[in-house]
Amino acid sequence: MEKSNIFSSGDQRKINSDWFTGKVHMKDVSSKIKSKQQGIYHVYFHNGAKTKLHLHNGDQILVATKGQGSLEIFKRFGKNKTNFKIKKTQRIGLKEGDSVFIPAKTFHSHGSVNKKKTFSHIAINILPKKNSEYRTTWYESDFKSNVSKIV
Repeated sequence: MEKSNIFSSGDQRKINSDWFTGKVHMKDVSSKIKSKQQGIYHVYFHNGAKTKLHLHNGDQILVATKGQGSLEIFKRFGKNKTNFKIKKTQRIGLKEGDSVFIPAKTFHSHGSVNKKKTFSHIAINILPKKNSEYRTTWYESDFKSNVSKIV
């Protein structure tokens, strides 16, 4: 058994800045506690930052830990893999203590809604099947109607 505290320093995971709008940092909780069936990350979105549009090959659970954020769900239109239309179908406000389940292959974005404060959440990425790799596909979009490429 291993123990970790989500609020302690250390265990920073290097992030790809192409996957976010604005300043974001995260802690890799799963590596500290040696979790094998899911990836667990404490993600901090500073001053209105959010994820770019993306989807996962496995389910995801978000648990808000600080501030105010949102989860936005999108529907995809068209068969082109890199250039297609989208429409926002749902916006879910998130505040400290809220949790939400995101099914695999759901186009979505999440992050802070306040330009002057930090929002954070725990992201639990559930492996699609035993001994498989959890994959996320990231997209460049206008968050309104167009996706222009895979990042």
